[in-house]
Amino acid sequence: MSDVTQSIEGGVKHGTARRNILPEGVFAWMLVGPAMLFIGVIVAWPLAETIRLSFMEAGLGGEKYVGLANYEDLVSSRKFHQTIVRTFYWMFLSVALKLILGLIGATLLNAAIPGRALFRVLIMPPWVIPIAIGCIGWLWLYNGYFGILSGVAQKLGIVDGPFEFLAYKTSAFYSAIVTDVWVGVPMVTLFFLAAMQGVSRDLYEAAWVDGAGRWYRFRRITIPQIMPVIVSMSLLSAIFTFNSFEIIWILTEGGPRGATTTLIVDTYKTAIGNYKFGEGSARAVIIVILLGLFSLAYLFFLNKVNKKYGAK
Repeated sequence: MSDVTQSIEGGVKHGTARRNILPEGVFAWMLVGPAMLFIGVIVAWPLAETIRLSFMEAGLGGEKYVGLANYEDLVSSRKFHQTIVRTFYWMFLSVALKLILGLIGATLLNAAIPGRALFRVLIMPPWVIPIAIGCIGWLWLYNGYFGILSGVAQKLGIVDGPFEFLAYKTSAFYSAIVTDVWVGVPMVTLFFLAAMQGVSRDLYEAAWVDGAGRWYRFRRITIPQIMPVIVSMSLLSAIFTFNSFEIIWILTEGGPRGATTTLIVDTYKTAIGNYKFGEGSARAVIIVILLGLFSLAYLFFLNKVNKKYGAK
């Protein structure tokens, strides 16, 4: 018995000695250090360099300090103001459509119908297919001479001849939104579907016993229960849409005549297309500020929603 006791005590002392070899603070930094290094190299340093360049007149020929001149030019630029308004209009309209269609799609996929597992799989391709390939497919659809949309419009008598959807300012803008919605709806639908499946069935059964109809159960049970997810998904989708570049660039490259030029596209054209790194950096800093303010406002609203509906 004494041998067992001595063995246990020796093991405890040995374990204590091993723990004392590496202080908890050092061990914590060993765990956090790689992540902090990654964030510093990938996020912090590029951001700091972008802020520095925003105060420069920088190009292929070198750099020259100009202070706030780049920001003053943007503040006084009517074209830049229009780009900001266009960007937020693009974001709000696209996100609103994604949320509405995603909510409808999740409701249908959550219904107890035969073959719903198959339908859940069929909704994935727009999200799984690479954006470039999907956009090339939409380029064919929007083509005025061999695209199906133009052909159907001619058959129905809506247009007299081939119609190039991406050649006119209004049609190009809304065509880009349709493509962006097509890409983003599957993700929103799956998030909403997961949230709906987490709602207790007892709530629906109690409401059904009380004589509540489907629409009433949807408004009074489903929507309140998944409201935190709706708000969270709205924020994520808004950030993704605001920073969307591939869709617009592949479809229109920001044209025609700047009709689809958002802040991201404008920044790319200025910094990479025209080699004006200082002006492009100033635009990038403004994008970070706008998204930061928008995210803070959204998180404040999300906190209010979570408190109202008792979510954590």
